Amino acid sequence: MKNYFFSLLFFTCCFFTFSQENEKQPVFPIVKTDKEWKEQLNGMEYYVLRRSGTEYAFSSALNDEKRKGIYRCAGCDAPLFRSENKYDSGSGWPSFDRPLSEKAIFYAVDYEIGVARTEERCANCGSHLGHVFEDGPRATTGLRHCINGVALKFDPDEK
Repeated sequence: MKNYFFSLLFFTCCFFTFSQENEKQPVFPIVKTDKEWKEQLNGMEYYVLRRSGTEYAFSSALNDEKRKGIYRCAGCDAPLFRSENKYDSGSGWPSFDRPLSEKAIFYAVDYEIGVARTEERCANCGSHLGHVFEDGPRATTGLRHCINGVALKFDPDEK
């Protein structure tokens, strides 16, 4: 009986390890090599967008951006958020209550800090943007899309 239990435990562990390693990774419309990304992005952009890093809180000039316009992916220029949906969450990162379109964002589960969080990636190039939390403005969506400023480029309506 003991051998049966250990055999079952062993095969269960192997199955879950195998299935996690072979989970289908999404394929994004824009695909570049790591070398191409490094040539295109500066050091902090590469760290955040391609290695799922996080910039320091309150380090982005976009926290204080008040003009009307569109926030685009710093990796591929895809439109992601509108200024009308930006608000001051006090978190230290640009925050939005909704994306420009649900098709603009790819959502995934992230366990980087030991608990499940909803990660946001650009649906066009797969670049890491930030995370979405359920502590946003109750009057609108109740969501806080907490986005690294370095992951965004601001394109003002009036130039």
